[in-house]
Amino acid sequence: FQSFNLLPRTTVLRNVMLPLLYTDTTAAEREERARQCLGYAGLEESKYGNFSNQLSGGQIQRVAIARALINNPAIILADEPTGNLDTKTSQVVMKAFQDLHREGHTIIVITHEPEIAGFAERVITIRDGVIESDIQK
Repeated sequence: FQSFNLLPRTTVLRNVMLPLLYTDTTAAEREERARQCLGYAGLEESKYGNFSNQLSGGQIQRVAIARALINNPAIILADEPTGNLDTKTSQVVMKAFQDLHREGHTIIVITHEPEIAGFAERVITIRDGVIESDIQK
């Protein structure tokens, strides 16, 4: 989502846990998985009790990334996942994606940033709707 759709009256931790409410996981398991996903996304633990209006744009984006990871998806489609993040945090997120890929997840990242594309094993460059290059490392 472009706006990330966090629930404003719900803490960061609870926003990430929300998709698990519809599963058979216990409250303790939901919290543990949410903390793990927030760690993958590079959000500081001190922010887990905050509400979205208490976060920066980049922090909100990291919460949304963590929420997307919570159900352990086989395929992750990430459109500009580092768009609002600083360089250091962008690297944390991209390294987390690399770890997830090594664990067997398919990660598709759309980016305009060559540095971010450099994290991928395969880079397909598209210009004006036409494949310009397809490079596999």
